[in-house]
Amino acid sequence: MDALPCQGCKGLCCGPVPITENEYKMIHKKLKALPKKLRDDLKNQPRKFGTCIFYDMQKDQCGIHSVRPEVCRAFGYYKELVCFRKPELATKEALTFREKQIGFLSIDFTWQHF
Repeated sequence: MDALPCQGCKGLCCGPVPITENEYKMIHKKLKALPKKLRDDLKNQPRKFGTCIFYDMQKDQCGIHSVRPEVCRAFGYYKELVCFRKPELATKEALTFREKQIGFLSIDFTWQHF
């Protein structure tokens, strides 16, 4: 499978991100395990309005990549989640979530929730 050209986008497509209860728990666990300096560096970065609170602007990548939500894993590969830089990769039909979403990162869930 081809990779998306995410470097250079500065989180343009990253948000607001819907999450499920299990994803919330996994993200919470991941953040608790991060060294305080890394967590604080990620937390205190200025981001573009609407960009996911976990997008690492300094490194130009997802700050929680190993536990990123299902929608983030699907982005760019489904017709309703097209990457504008590589639209030809969006070949899969409608995305259906396995679990009910409980809210959105950056809107319903901010750093104070983690």
